[in-house]
Amino acid sequence: MKLLTPLRIGGSLLSCLLPFFLLAQTTPNVILDTDIGPDYDDVGAMAVLHTLADSGQVNILATVASNQSKYIAGVLSVLNTYFKRPNIPIGVVRGRGVNMIAGQKWDSLLVAKYPHKIKSNDQAEDALALYRRILAAQPDGSVTLVTVGFLTNMADLLISKPDKYSPLSGQDLIKKKVKKLVSMAGRFPSSREFNVDRDPVSSKIVFDGWPTPIIFSGFEIGMAIHTGLPLTRNEKIKNSPVKDVFALSIPLSKQDENGRMSWDQTAVLVAIKGHEPYYTLEEGRFIARDNGVSDWNPAGKGHYRLVEKMPVPQVERVLEDLMAR
Repeated sequence: MKLLTPLRIGGSLLSCLLPFFLLAQTTPNVILDTDIGPDYDDVGAMAVLHTLADSGQVNILATVASNQSKYIAGVLSVLNTYFKRPNIPIGVVRGRGVNMIAGQKWDSLLVAKYPHKIKSNDQAEDALALYRRILAAQPDGSVTLVTVGFLTNMADLLISKPDKYSPLSGQDLIKKKVKKLVSMAGRFPSSREFNVDRDPVSSKIVFDGWPTPIIFSGFEIGMAIHTGLPLTRNEKIKNSPVKDVFALSIPLSKQDENGRMSWDQTAVLVAIKGHEPYYTLEEGRFIARDNGVSDWNPAGKGHYRLVEKMPVPQVERVLEDLMAR
């Protein structure tokens, strides 16, 4: 692990080893890419995203689905509408892609109960076209991408060709417009993890060839963090799709009796707020195997994984507060 040695410049403390992309403090422009459905921590991540947008800490450029579930565009539309951003662009992966609905059936509950403009996946934009359109219009080096699901859209973007939105290849468009990628993926130092394993081909394409820094929030990070119970017990919050999802789903699994494990919220938190004071970073290289297993090479460069710093109960309180506002 690289130690971050403080360096005093012009009266302020900077790290002489931190790369520039970690030092910039401007309000991030974020695209969230989610498989929202197989698990429900994605709903918590959407709440964190919108709450931070409410306080001006992030600009949400789009919410995009890496899952082809028939409810997925509707669910994203429900949540964007609930948080008073009904016009945020929504994209859905086309062609090849994983198709998984929510086992607890909360996704069908949300689209039946809450208002939303986009009723079907056909009404959403093609994910790849949406990425290229939005990235081409942004200032250089200004976009943070956050993936909390399968890497299908990222692979499609990376290998994409010039089109009507940009004369650049996907590789060059990313290099020009994207500041960093933050990904809930992997289980370190070596293991199989759901987001990587469901589409191992895309995972390998992305983690082998992505041209900007990548920060990984591994399975082990979110596994230790449990959220949602305080939200379900908050009597002041009524008619909330976020509360409904956790209230329905938590009782259905013994492992969730203390709240749901919170993988996706950590990725969104770090993408917007930065890793400090919550985590430290270890630089290395994510090695994606063809069979979906991943390894971590601590001697590698360009990738960073989160390492616990703030005590878990404190991180839980941060996330609970953001999810309940």
